[in-house]
Amino acid sequence: MQVRVASKMILVLALLLVTLPVGADGDLLGRRPPDWHLSDWLNSPPLVLEDLQGQVVLVRWWTGPGCPFCRATADALNDFYRRYRGDGLEIVGIYHHKAPTPLEPDRVRRYAENLGLEFPVAIDRGWRTLREWWLGQGESRWTSVSFLLDRDGVVRHIHPGGSYVAGDPDHAALREKLEELLDSPTQPVSRDESR
Repeated sequence: MQVRVASKMILVLALLLVTLPVGADGDLLGRRPPDWHLSDWLNSPPLVLEDLQGQVVLVRWWTGPGCPFCRATADALNDFYRRYRGDGLEIVGIYHHKAPTPLEPDRVRRYAENLGLEFPVAIDRGWRTLREWWLGQGESRWTSVSFLLDRDGVVRHIHPGGSYVAGDPDHAALREKLEELLDSPTQPVSRDESR
């Protein structure tokens, strides 16, 4: 009888572990993300993640004009970029193609222009970086995820997707964390964070 109860408890726990997401914060919170694999840069020469150390970096995945979250968040991203770029903020918009049509970099450029994106933008072909950073970390509801990295390249905040606009709690939380990181000097990186 005790073996049956224990077996059922183990099965329930196993099912929970399989069906529950890793969490909105995934495995990257408090760690350095893997290098990105991006192409077709706009508004910037190609950027290497390691070269951005010393800056606070906000990375936002977005897709074409049919994405209401991308349209809604574009103004907040541009505002952050204008307001904090001189203080050491870099924003990188990463396009991930969802349309049934073939990926065309010129079309992505037009999408970025229509959204008014002023910061560096690149394409994540085949969602390789999105999978490594986010989708491979567990079940994720959104692909329009944002990562905020400190000056040492460590992920300190994750917005799990959807939109953030001025006046909403997600925007306020992101802005607060962004300002905190901009005010902080670089910190020594622990062995766990250097992965």
